[in-house]
Amino acid sequence: MIAAGLIGISGLSLLIWLVLAFFRGGFWRADQRLDPAVDLDLEHWPSVVAVIPARNEAETIGVTVTSLLRQTYRGQIRVIVVDDNSDDATAKAAGTDKDLHVIHGAALAEGWTGKLWAVNQGVQAIDEIAPDADYVLLTDADIAHDPDNLRQLVCKAITDNCHLVSLMVALRCVGFWEKLLIPAFVFFFQKLYPFPLVNNPAHPMAAAAGGCMLVRLQTLRQTGGIAPIRDRLIDDCALAAQIKRQGPIWLGLSTQTRSLRAYGKLSEIWLMVARTAFVQLDHSLCNLLGTIVAMVLIYLLPPVLLVYGLAVHNPLLWLTAGGSCLLMGGLYRPTLMAYQMSLFRALTLPLAGLMYALMTLSSAARHWRGQGGAWKGRSYAKK
Repeated sequence: MIAAGLIGISGLSLLIWLVLAFFRGGFWRADQRLDPAVDLDLEHWPSVVAVIPARNEAETIGVTVTSLLRQTYRGQIRVIVVDDNSDDATAKAAGTDKDLHVIHGAALAEGWTGKLWAVNQGVQAIDEIAPDADYVLLTDADIAHDPDNLRQLVCKAITDNCHLVSLMVALRCVGFWEKLLIPAFVFFFQKLYPFPLVNNPAHPMAAAAGGCMLVRLQTLRQTGGIAPIRDRLIDDCALAAQIKRQGPIWLGLSTQTRSLRAYGKLSEIWLMVARTAFVQLDHSLCNLLGTIVAMVLIYLLPPVLLVYGLAVHNPLLWLTAGGSCLLMGGLYRPTLMAYQMSLFRALTLPLAGLMYALMTLSSAARHWRGQGGAWKGRSYAKK
């Protein structure tokens, strides 16, 4: 009876991996990329204004601004930095340039998250600073943009008539915890929001990556701007859903435009995930339990059952568990390749799955304690 039960569980895990492999939009291919070879012969290139919310980002904001002002883009680009009540030298570190405008943000308004309040102030300033702008690039204060990034984004937007073009930039992957958890984070994000489905105009799936989002300014205004999503912690996906109702959007991976944000300590990655994990589950206990069960079934049990099946000489058990492990590693492979990491790192995905399950539980515990999502010295408890 025990053996039959374990075989049944192992078979269910294998079935789930088969569904993920063949019926989840091919998310695992990690092949949604901007084509660097695509260029347009335009008489007039659209004007772009970048809006960067910055709170205590003195270490990185200068690099971000410089990377934008040194783009190979042939149209006009201006940069608006919204210094969100920083207590460091963020405003000064942004630099000085005729195309750079630093705004000192107002105190956080009730009902807004800090980042979106800063973004909203930047977007409102566009009418005065860049009234002729066609697109707004919403980006973070810790992103180093590849010199060709803006040209490729605009070419994609024009070629495919996209109202939003977004990139999940390359996250830093240096230390032990980053190498264990960052590629897994990217893999899980793609599984949750399959990029090919997001990029299919006929499919309702919508998502974006907040570090790099080029938005048609007219569309943003038509949808009410930032105000409709002012209280969202997962603001990038909320904005994507708002924009996709107006027309096509596109989301891809980048290996050239990169994040400067370091997550050298486990606690830093833990906080990043715990801030929004339970929000993603709609603060639902049922969703939480379902997620934890699924993480255990999909990631943890296959290697355990494989070892156990080999130990007790149960071919059916180790074959089904082994099939799950092979699919797990095979589907993880393209993401590892994008991060130029050894394929042997696929063996660590079950451990990463365990860690993310614990972070999700931690996120729920924070919510139940009334702490809510915390970021940059602010806490957003659900009321």
